[in-house]
Order: sequence, then C-alpha cells, then structure tokens
Amino acid sequence: MLHTINKSPFETSTMETCFRFLQPGDPVLFIEDGVYAVQAANRFSPMIETLQKSNPVFALQPDLSARGIDAVAEGVGAIDYEGFVGLVEEHQVNTWF
Repeated sequence: MLHTINKSPFETSTMETCFRFLQPGDPVLFIEDGVYAVQAANRFSPMIETLQKSNPVFALQPDLSARGIDAVAEGVGAIDYEGFVGLVEEHQVNTWF
C-alpha cells in the first residue's frame, strides 16, 4: 500500500500516526506540506532514516521546489508527477490528512 502524507510534521502528528500502520515494504510519499519532513538535517531526520530501513521513501519534487527545499534526507527519492502516477498505478493508496 502506498501511503501519502500531505501535512507538515511540524504542525500535526499525521506522520507519526501513519508510521504506526506501515507494513514493511510499503512506500511512503510526502507531498504538499508533508515534504518538510524529509528536509535534510531537521528534527525528523532520525525518524526518516529509521523508516528507510524497511520502507522506500519518496517526496514529490514539484512540492519540494515550491517550498524552496533543495536538500533532502539521504536516500529519499525525489519523484515527478509521472513517478507519482506510477506509484499510484502499482499500489492501493492510503492518504493521511
């Protein structure tokens, strides 16, 4: 199952809630304000690093660019809209608001 997170972890606990329901191998895609979670060297970096041991992690590049985020945590894949569509075609989607 693909999990999408669109809320900033600095404002809500959506990300932590999502992480409790993940199964190993489930991809996680950060979109909209959710991309703040994968910005390099922030307080959520250790959580992202731990997550990557069992789950692929992606961030939507247009949302990173729109928020001026140039550096993301190591191992986070930046994808475009075509990549987003590809993930949606491969997985059922659970959107975390």
